[in-house]
Amino acid sequence: MKRPSKSFEIALSAIACAVAALSLTLASYVSVLMAAGYLLAIFALMVPLAKNFIWGNVLAFLGGVILAYLFGGLAFFWMILPFAAFFGLHPLVNYLQLKFTKKSFLHAVWFLLKAAWFDGVLLLMWFTLGDILGITEAVWYDWVKEYLYLVVFVGGTALFAGYDLLMFLCQKSVNAIVRRIRR
Repeated sequence: MKRPSKSFEIALSAIACAVAALSLTLASYVSVLMAAGYLLAIFALMVPLAKNFIWGNVLAFLGGVILAYLFGGLAFFWMILPFAAFFGLHPLVNYLQLKFTKKSFLHAVWFLLKAAWFDGVLLLMWFTLGDILGITEAVWYDWVKEYLYLVVFVGGTALFAGYDLLMFLCQKSVNAIVRRIRR
């Protein structure tokens, strides 16, 4: 099977970039759709990886985030910040993990590194955006503030374990769908 052309890589990455930018922009304007916008953007960024286009994924991620910020996300920068810091890069890291890691104990190291990265993003969001998002006015704020690191490192890591597994399964589904494209 011959290698796809560069024009195909650019076209596929441009479509992924457009879908990611549109869904992130929609997520920044309509906060109820934030989770759906994130998921759609993540799936869009998985499409170039299904054809082994690493640079296409990187450029689609950068273009999607920049366009989402330009299309109104600057007013709501905190809505796109978690995607830019973690969720948009996570499919690429999973792809690199599967491609370059052969030994099972290294997969555990990858998981620990990704979990620490996720927990770090949670802490970043807590300390930088807690006041902006109105977290300080919540009923549970005092309890979480007292046990913050325990909540983040135990609860966040447990949440991440399920999320990571689901993202691996979603990438397999996207690979199966994109495999039908003949280029």
